[in-house]
Amino acid sequence: MNEIAQLFIYGVVLGSILTMGAIGVSMIFGILRFAHFAHGDFMTLGAYIGLAFVMVFGLSPWWALPAAMVGMAAVAVLIDRVLYQRIRRTQPVILLISSFGMALILRSVVQLLWGSDNQTYATGISMPWRFDILGGLRVKPDHVWILLTALVLVVAVHLFLTRTKMGKAMRAMSDNMDLALVTGIPAERVIMWTWIMGGALAAAAGVFLGIDTRLHPMMGWTALLPVFAAAILGGIGRPYGAIAGGMIIGIAMEMSTLIIPAAYKPAVAFAIMVVMLIIRPQGLFKGTL
Repeated sequence: MNEIAQLFIYGVVLGSILTMGAIGVSMIFGILRFAHFAHGDFMTLGAYIGLAFVMVFGLSPWWALPAAMVGMAAVAVLIDRVLYQRIRRTQPVILLISSFGMALILRSVVQLLWGSDNQTYATGISMPWRFDILGGLRVKPDHVWILLTALVLVVAVHLFLTRTKMGKAMRAMSDNMDLALVTGIPAERVIMWTWIMGGALAAAAGVFLGIDTRLHPMMGWTALLPVFAAAILGGIGRPYGAIAGGMIIGIAMEMSTLIIPAAYKPAVAFAIMVVMLIIRPQGLFKGTL
């Protein structure tokens, strides 16, 4: 029983990380109507931008997190202006293939600037808190901060989408783009803010993943399948569904280690995604942004 509770905690932490990436994937699909295959490498580049601030300024990764989010948001907007904007009116498959090429470019940039070896934000061992009253459960301080920061970001996304004029415009474009354009909603500004939020949340997911494990040029690509599985499970294009999908996928992946080797955890995410596409292609939640 203690092992199940411990794995549940790890699953919630992993789910928080996947949620950050899945929200960005869902928002980009909801507005631009294409699957952004470079999103995993957005996570990687965001994590390494955070590492640059840690190395240059000696910051804690938690203080480097805002800088990583701002830096990755700027990079996301730049990539849209240089590449995606020019081919936005083509068929979605062209955008999809272009995003795959962008993923390869970003990965190569990371390897060129930071190398291909594993890196960490901090050296040494972080001693976990032990709760004997709960059967000896161990909780790492970093896991608590990941959960709290993810919660703050989710609340911030909710408030942005429901309380701001731009957030409401994004929801309108996701619901009916043609009608939104007729009513005078500035499409390019909405798209720019979509990339800002997608890039910032991807950076947060990358930094969280780097804090929880380690940094590697392939870290985002490895996480891309669970991220897409979370987005599809919750309902692709629906950020609120991505939150539930991220938690379900994260907990399922960690719990699966009770019966299968840990190396097969991504296969669990893939299996859940396939079953959902067969049984309920629209995902758990209907609706729009």
